[in-house]
Amino acid sequence: MNHATATAVPLPTGQSGAPQADPSTATGQPPRRLRADAARNQQRIIAAARELFAEHGLEITLDDVADKAGVGVGTVYRRFANKQELISEVFDQNVSEFAQAVDTALHHPDPWQGLLDLFEYACQHMATNRGLAEVLLEMRDSMERFACMRDRVRPGMNQVVRRAKDAGVLRPEIEPGDFFAMVNMVDAVAGFARSVNPDVWRRYMALVLNGVRGDSVPRLPLDIPPLSEDEVDRAKTSIWECRKR
Repeated sequence: MNHATATAVPLPTGQSGAPQADPSTATGQPPRRLRADAARNQQRIIAAARELFAEHGLEITLDDVADKAGVGVGTVYRRFANKQELISEVFDQNVSEFAQAVDTALHHPDPWQGLLDLFEYACQHMATNRGLAEVLLEMRDSMERFACMRDRVRPGMNQVVRRAKDAGVLRPEIEPGDFFAMVNMVDAVAGFARSVNPDVWRRYMALVLNGVRGDSVPRLPLDIPPLSEDEVDRAKTSIWECRKR
């Protein structure tokens, strides 16, 4: 599935996370645009941070980001004074991309396929991104950002769900809040099995969607086999070892 992307650039933040005034706005001058090479470096830094957060969570450092991006450490610190600022930028981009995915689902000609694509996008984003949940919990202003994210995507999500129900492809008692609960159900399986079977979440995504589909929609095939007994045992061991650290 193609994932549309959009970049959201927040206001500069200080150590406390509170927005700081841009000197150019104080003088009535338009904000200065980054030079082309500086803009490229910033995008490389953000792309590297997103990949590292997804793979390793928040244990990474800005030095790791610099190595991954192929830039000097000083270049990273000129753009982001600390890891918190980089975390905020990664979060803002994730929200922008999810909002775009909601809009794409809303305008899909097939209401069920639009809902399915959006659900798969959300589940895959969570399942393959170890650091996302950590990013959300780490931000100092997490409650305010959660509210901002909710307010930004809720209207579109409501329309996606309503459109699917009106078309008879979604059970009439399903509500938008169920969507996020179902994504977290699938993510729980993904988190449990990630170390032994990183794709098994797709089986449970299909099971969840089959449970909420309208009677006129064919069930999704269960192409992914369940976890084996050995995988369950190894996944339990992996979870236990992580908790002991």
